[in-house]
Amino acid sequence: MTKLTLLCLPYSGASAMVYSRWRRQLPPWLHLQPVELPGRGARYDEPLQTDMRALALQLAREHKPSLHGPYALFGHSLGALLACEMAHAFRALGAAEPVALFASGTAAPTMRSDYDRGFAEPQTDEQLIEQLRTFQGTSEDVLANQELMSLTLPILRADFMLCGRFRPMQRPLLKCPVHVLGGKEDKATTEQLIGWSQETLGSFSVDMMTGGHFFIHEHEAKVIRIIKNHLEVHQRRHAQLAAPVF
Repeated sequence: MTKLTLLCLPYSGASAMVYSRWRRQLPPWLHLQPVELPGRGARYDEPLQTDMRALALQLAREHKPSLHGPYALFGHSLGALLACEMAHAFRALGAAEPVALFASGTAAPTMRSDYDRGFAEPQTDEQLIEQLRTFQGTSEDVLANQELMSLTLPILRADFMLCGRFRPMQRPLLKCPVHVLGGKEDKATTEQLIGWSQETLGSFSVDMMTGGHFFIHEHEAKVIRIIKNHLEVHQRRHAQLAAPVF
């Protein structure tokens, strides 16, 4: 069976563990590879990054040796920007482009002047906690837990700076399909989501779901189904190319 690898990039403040539940819902031909970022999870002792392209290149160098077949990239929020930069980094390192890029829950790279306003500079603990409240994905009990916040806020601060300091650049467009997922009550506008179409010469789609920023958890099964449906055609194509000819 030809397997397709799905590299998944986490959102701000999160570790790769946010995708661990997905394994039970994916078909056998789709290999989930959560991408852990420095400064969290198993990489907690590594320094946090605030340069998006440097981080994308580092991650691409780390994962390139294990890519022995077709792969796709998925990222939510910060992870979507990082996934896009990794696609370019893989290409710069001589690897094939992904068969698809999934960008979830954030404005397109060229439409972030208002979206990330104020995030280029370090946020105070109070500002970060207020941002978490606006995302509506963290309970007040967790926000009031000083020990937990002391671990989470430095990561969140660096991740917000990753986004706030990001600037689009002129370069050859991707050729792979770009599939966007958005929440109808999320911060990203329809225009900002459609702006992702400017990142590729390939096909483009948008799927909208009810819910706010963390719609990927509210509608986990639907998100996974959308990813699987888009990738099935690529898995079949690569399986046919790999089939022996008699």
